[in-house]
Amino acid sequence: MPVENFKSSRTKDNLLRAFAGESQARNRYTFAQMQARESRVHVIEEVFRFTADQEKAHAKVFYDFLSEMNGQEIQIDGSYPVNTDKNLLPLLRASVHNEFNEYDPVYPEFAKIAREEGFFNISEAFRLIAAVEKTHGERFEYYAGLIENNQLFESQSETEWMCLNCGHIYTGKEAPKFCPVCGYIQSYFIRRELAPFTK
Repeated sequence: MPVENFKSSRTKDNLLRAFAGESQARNRYTFAQMQARESRVHVIEEVFRFTADQEKAHAKVFYDFLSEMNGQEIQIDGSYPVNTDKNLLPLLRASVHNEFNEYDPVYPEFAKIAREEGFFNISEAFRLIAAVEKTHGERFEYYAGLIENNQLFESQSETEWMCLNCGHIYTGKEAPKFCPVCGYIQSYFIRRELAPFTK
């Protein structure tokens, strides 16, 4: 049933839980991005960076809904994942799990509670962001699969590869070890259909 006061709602607590979760996800992916850079796998570095920026946007959506609580503190409990592996594949696999967990059951439950309490715009935000988290999970899963199958820079058929540094397009079953235009290493290459802003 609708609640009369946002300050006494469960939705207020869930918004802060979601804000905390998105903020932590952003930092986890930023740390994973740094690990990918250290491992010299630029494509995975960019995947983590891209996703981290979207988590920041989600955090702001949830935080803005809390404006009525400005200047106050909210006590919450919650559990959040810790993923400190130094290898990229476990980091990607952990990210898959975390994103799908937000997709279902966490955000649908938060959406249900918000709807029951009469906060329909907040419920819709939880529902829409849950769908994005599914996309994140699928993205991480795709790249984890490429690594597991040694196909991050190899293909079973002729493939167009784009250098993310200079935009050079190379066609072959394997991305070149070095870009013939700018000299950047193989880990800057991505399948052209996966490159940003291309068709």
